[in-house]
Amino acid sequence: MVEADLAARPMIEGRPPGWPRRVAIIHYWLVTMRGGERVVEQLLRLFPNADVFTHVYAEDAVSDLIRGRRVTQTFVGRLPGARKHYQKYLPLMPMALEQLDLRGYDLVISSESGPAKGVIVTPDALHLCYVHSPMRYLWDHYHQYRASAGGLTRALMPWMFHQLRGWDVSSARRVDRLVANSHFIKARIAKSWGRESNVVHPPVEVDLFTPVAPHEVTDRFLWVGQMTPYKRADIALDAFNQLGLPLLMVGTGELAQELRRRAGPTIEIVDRLNFDQLRRAYATCRALVFTAEEDFGIVPVEAMASGRPVIAYGRGGVLDSIVPGETGLFFPEQNAESLAEAVRAFETWAPHFDPAVAVRQARTFAPEHFDAGILAALAA
Repeated sequence: MVEADLAARPMIEGRPPGWPRRVAIIHYWLVTMRGGERVVEQLLRLFPNADVFTHVYAEDAVSDLIRGRRVTQTFVGRLPGARKHYQKYLPLMPMALEQLDLRGYDLVISSESGPAKGVIVTPDALHLCYVHSPMRYLWDHYHQYRASAGGLTRALMPWMFHQLRGWDVSSARRVDRLVANSHFIKARIAKSWGRESNVVHPPVEVDLFTPVAPHEVTDRFLWVGQMTPYKRADIALDAFNQLGLPLLMVGTGELAQELRRRAGPTIEIVDRLNFDQLRRAYATCRALVFTAEEDFGIVPVEAMASGRPVIAYGRGGVLDSIVPGETGLFFPEQNAESLAEAVRAFETWAPHFDPAVAVRQARTFAPEHFDAGILAALAA
């Protein structure tokens, strides 16, 4: 247990052995189970007695581990339609965070991608913020979000988001230690908040994935993700329509219907696979195709843990996980032509790929490495 690990250290920032006694974990909203929520799960394993605070809590949408802990909502969760339309209440979330009473907690860990870090803690408490990303809709993705917003929201965004950016920067100053989930996010933190951070990659359950025998690997490529604009599923579809190669696409989202309409005869699109089917799809694909610019990107690590290579857009968190020329290849431009060229290059390189190297690389993102990184950040 982490309490025992910490107690074994003679002192952390002048705190007595046995610290921390009470831990609070702040997460922006708990309405699904994705990468950010998996981080919360791992933090709860590290700190079994931690309490959880969030803006909106959908108990039926989270794991048993989270559901089994004490979860407190801010007042945002009690507003009309909050479970479905929580992001419309974004302007109220800074005030909601500041209303949380965290007296008595000597360690506060905020999990930041939506507003989470702006809580007020006591002077003797340590506040560590694990940053999945500074809020994208406030910073580098602002113009994309505004362009896709409705008329009223688009008109109000410049004023509202100007105010929110000021709060976002000032609340970052309240945090004692910042931890980024990738070097890409470390650079975003420096650009948006003007602060330094350490890098601790998120935990990936790599032991759940295993390679198959070489003769079981198929000639079909794989794409997995939400079919939303920034994931750029359209790039994969256009490239494989052009190449005439088989591609399985797994995901749902607002672009799914259009992509189905445009898919050629070599492309199959399915809404979802159960976990065993997904594991099989990873392990038997020719390669995973990854078209998004992600903060970190868990899907490529899961593919490597399955012994398969990755063809990825060469920006974002994949620069931390994929070793070019060993576990995959990058394409330099986020368009179909660049991806198609990378797939052609892959066909030449593929005989040199060693599944064992990919599995070994994936293991560097196992949960125990996350645990060690968080403990080191607390002890620094």
